[in-house]
Amino acid sequence: MAEVGTVGRTYRINLVRLYGFCLETTVKALVYVYMEKGSLDRYLFNRNQGIEWEKQHEPAIGTAREISYLHEECEQRIIHYDIKPDNVLLTANFSPKVADFGLAKRNRENTHVTLTGARGTPGYAAPELWLPSPVSHKCDVYSFGMLLFEILGRRRNLELNHTESQEWHPRWVWHKFQQGELDVALSVSAIEAKDRAKAERMFKVVLWCIQYQPEERPSMGGVVRMLEREEEIIAPRNPFARMAPYSAGSALYGGSTSYLSG
Repeated sequence: MAEVGTVGRTYRINLVRLYGFCLETTVKALVYVYMEKGSLDRYLFNRNQGIEWEKQHEPAIGTAREISYLHEECEQRIIHYDIKPDNVLLTANFSPKVADFGLAKRNRENTHVTLTGARGTPGYAAPELWLPSPVSHKCDVYSFGMLLFEILGRRRNLELNHTESQEWHPRWVWHKFQQGELDVALSVSAIEAKDRAKAERMFKVVLWCIQYQPEERPSMGGVVRMLEREEEIIAPRNPFARMAPYSAGSALYGGSTSYLSG
């Protein structure tokens, strides 16, 4: 019913369209438009169904636009809380549609929302979602950043089969950026020379999206403007300065151990 109450009232080109629902004792169902290509994660992490980088860029921009719409243009702001590749569905021509509004919450009057219990998916959920404090729409910005990292890297952010320094892709990219070696990250991601200027810009945007402090993250409208070259990007700060050292068992990586410092 939460999903019907949000996406059922909202129709946009990059939001999955809800046709109807059934709520009976024995049958509970949501009926959506059929998405021929399935979810984005199928193409990011499956070597046999990979798509060229330029086509992966389109879902990134389309998803950013729709989260911006949810946050800034709806009559009531909609916070999704679970932005990840599994929840970005693709049409036959790879146009993205944001899906799964089961955790979404409408909010306009209050800047922050108080939640009971953690929301979102470990590895994509913003740090503040694991703390007993109010959260804002900036949690979606963080999750979008983690999604964008996986689009750029063509891999999951955490992969234990890599060398230790590359196990957690976001922190490794930050180190390369800090050392002036972002071209190394572009090479590892097999991004061709013709796409490198665009990809470098996206890496800078993503490092702003995953800042630890919500107020340091841009709005989704700002993210769209930066991705579309309508807004300059200043050098991002270290997004990991306040995080504890890497631990494969931490909540950030899908485990249960606390990863927050202080």
